[in-house]
Amino acid sequence: MYLTRPAALLLLVALAAVTGCSSAVTQAPAAGSGAPSATRISVTLSDALKIEPAQINVPVGVSVTFVVTNKGTTNHEFFVGSEKAQSDHDKAMSGHVAMEMDEPTGISVKPGATKELTLTFADTTPIVGGCHIPGHYLAGMKATITVQ
Repeated sequence: MYLTRPAALLLLVALAAVTGCSSAVTQAPAAGSGAPSATRISVTLSDALKIEPAQINVPVGVSVTFVVTNKGTTNHEFFVGSEKAQSDHDKAMSGHVAMEMDEPTGISVKPGATKELTLTFADTTPIVGGCHIPGHYLAGMKATITVQ
């Protein structure tokens, strides 16, 4: 089955709504909204199927900007959400090696590129960052995000 980019985006938005993955993670408020200043965390994606650091600590209620660099030669992504959200996203990405899509809680990063993803964590629900290029997450390409 092949999904066009708009159809794939609609599918992922629907999955997020059904699974409630956005309850603990939201996009950061707009600049100048009176929210505390953002924390910046560098994240590296590699062809060794690793996300570094593998353990990330973030503050609750404060905008966090992940500065994500793909040091590999293949596409990778950084998708943030609960284990359930990761599972649902992995199913949605299954078989779509070339699908590149940015969404509220995830970004695709081309080889050699750096992109930013800014999120706010509303509570201390366990969160994971993962790459769902087919086979990558199952091979361990993930990071534990601890919200304190």
